[in-house]
Amino acid sequence: MTAAGYDVLTVREPGGTPISEQIRDVVHSLRNREMSDRAECLLYNAARAQLVDQLITPHLQRGGIVLSDRYADSTLAYQGYGRGLDLSAVRSVIAFATHNLKPDMTIYLDLPVEEGIARRRHGGGEWNRLDDQAVEFHRRVRAGYMQLAREEPERWVCVDAARPAEEIQADIRAEVEKKLGSAIVR
Repeated sequence: MTAAGYDVLTVREPGGTPISEQIRDVVHSLRNREMSDRAECLLYNAARAQLVDQLITPHLQRGGIVLSDRYADSTLAYQGYGRGLDLSAVRSVIAFATHNLKPDMTIYLDLPVEEGIARRRHGGGEWNRLDDQAVEFHRRVRAGYMQLAREEPERWVCVDAARPAEEIQADIRAEVEKKLGSAIVR
């Protein structure tokens, strides 16, 4: 997208700012297994509020595009569906943390739970407190993502992530180009 002249900011959640990265360390630490579900939800949204206020909103106001590795839908899937927190309450906290800012497009890379866990274990990188949950938790999270996609099909793009990386990348690129083309027409 940057090669096409777009001003793109890439961020991750939780994280992206010094404060949000500190919250990430706390919420993902395997040392914090006793963290309550509500505290977990609030911490993710505290990190998100900082990211939205410090980076995302200013970038969007300048006319840029934001590409985020996870965002509010992840909290609905993990803390709402996975943990079983009241979805209405979770949505209210998210709305407060984001000033009701929603993505124009959400790309969900779908993979059978067991394969996703195996990739996470053997792919390197951070193994965190949420990765360490029971398989049933991850099944609820996946079901949550699928439900969210059904609720807003115009925003969601579900990609079969069990295929070769090149095919996945090509599908994502095509969907993003289609979305950017429609944004230019508007």
